[in-house]
Amino acid sequence: MSKEKLDFCFLQNEKNGKEWTLPNTVVTIKSSLKSLLKECSLKFSDILVCAEYTGQYTYPLCCACEELGLDLWLEDPAQIKHSSGVIRGKNDRLDARKIAVYAHRFQDKARLFYMPQANITSLKQLISERDMYIVDKGKYQGQLTDQKRFMASQDYQKKSQRLEKLIKGLEESLAMIEQEIQQLIDNDHTLYNQHKLLCSIDGIGDRTAIKMIVETNAFKDFNNARKFSCHAGVAPFQYTSGSSIRSRNKVSNRADKSIKTLLHMASVVVATRKKDGELREYYLRKVAEGKNKMLVLNAIRAKLVARMFAVIKNNRPYEKNYEYYLQIS
Repeated sequence: MSKEKLDFCFLQNEKNGKEWTLPNTVVTIKSSLKSLLKECSLKFSDILVCAEYTGQYTYPLCCACEELGLDLWLEDPAQIKHSSGVIRGKNDRLDARKIAVYAHRFQDKARLFYMPQANITSLKQLISERDMYIVDKGKYQGQLTDQKRFMASQDYQKKSQRLEKLIKGLEESLAMIEQEIQQLIDNDHTLYNQHKLLCSIDGIGDRTAIKMIVETNAFKDFNNARKFSCHAGVAPFQYTSGSSIRSRNKVSNRADKSIKTLLHMASVVVATRKKDGELREYYLRKVAEGKNKMLVLNAIRAKLVARMFAVIKNNRPYEKNYEYYLQIS
């Protein structure tokens, strides 16, 4: 699957029945799949469509399968790659064949994809656009401060005027995006309630709460905190082999770095910048015991994830003195 085209491989009874290429549009995908079903005398329920998840390029295929009622399985490309053995050479046609073979072998483990609700999709797009503008704004602001000493005053003045116009435009766009995000949340009861519950936790702010809602599809795609910790790259794993490799437990580099960054910022706030709180006490106690600071911060990230899943599951705000409330209730 690429930006402009799709390569299909139809596998039936462990044999390649048909291979073809078509433009990556909803109309052409629907038409092609309908023709295939008619040609092979198959029903919609007889077909499992499997594809590598390639971000926004999968959108036309998702829409086509949803409109036709076909089961769609979007798999991690790394999962397909590591299960295919040693392969020499690469092209789109071979990749399509490899995906078809993978789907046939592991169809009992298929995790079907369902389109998220419209508000979640809109939030995801707005967050992506906001992050892009924030990066651009920081880049332009850096030019304003870094170049002042190393340019002629006349040249710098002209450059700074142009940069200030760009920064002002970005700030206006960011304000509009923030307003749209807030309207989406306020107009959806589920999103509003989840956002309110998440923000009740120390260290979890507006950006982290919204990102968590989007990444979990309103807490539908992950049913426990441990699985999401793996996704976010904060769950430690053992690395040992025989008697020679005895590495300490560490997190995997295969993670969603965007949510991991927000969780790290939240852990730093509650551990080092707040004057009190149980997580700050936990941080100071573990550091005093000789624990590595980053190791302790990672444990706090995992605790924050656990708390977020707990408040959503229990549908009640976070309570610092939970044991006290439990005793008097």
